[in-house]
Amino acid sequence: MSAAKPARTQLRVGRLVKAHGLKGALKLELYTDDPDGRFVPGAEFTLQVPESSPWHGKIVTVREFRWMNSHPVVFFEDIDDRDGAESIVRAILWIDQDDASAPAEEDAWYDHQLVGLDVVRDGAVVGRVARVDHLPAQDMLIVAPTGRDGEILVPFVKAIVPEVDLAAGRVTVTPPAGLFEELPDDEDTAPAEEPADED
Repeated sequence: MSAAKPARTQLRVGRLVKAHGLKGALKLELYTDDPDGRFVPGAEFTLQVPESSPWHGKIVTVREFRWMNSHPVVFFEDIDDRDGAESIVRAILWIDQDDASAPAEEDAWYDHQLVGLDVVRDGAVVGRVARVDHLPAQDMLIVAPTGRDGEILVPFVKAIVPEVDLAAGRVTVTPPAGLFEELPDDEDTAPAEEPADED
């Protein structure tokens, strides 16, 4: 069974990392190659936040975008102080592709589109995507491996996850050696040494 496609394709363009200064500015982690084209005054973004957040289901509008010491910083309408900025930190920003005037980024998905997909390596299903973690350095696919307990953290980068096929319900991975292999138990690989002589 495949989920119904959304009416509009949305692209993830950034994450709000932390409040900056006292006037509502927020530092950005960018997921777009054209930040100056995306974050123009008046641009609107859908927020991905926990349901418990007061920002859940809301849209923000860019008031100003600038670079400060080589860091991208954004100001939004109705966020005028540090407290307001703090309340929206860690939100992920999405834009409707239909509304985007700049070229659309490829390889952008909602977390819920990825969760549940089969993880395929060399033609074989090796696990299933359990969730997506957005870490400061990069996004990670958290994979529940087939046939065993635990989780495998797969960096969500092109070199390791070259293909996401929503229609087929799978992601293809080319992980480095050892990422998906079952590692032997410690007692199998390093048995406790016994004393050579025991009286």
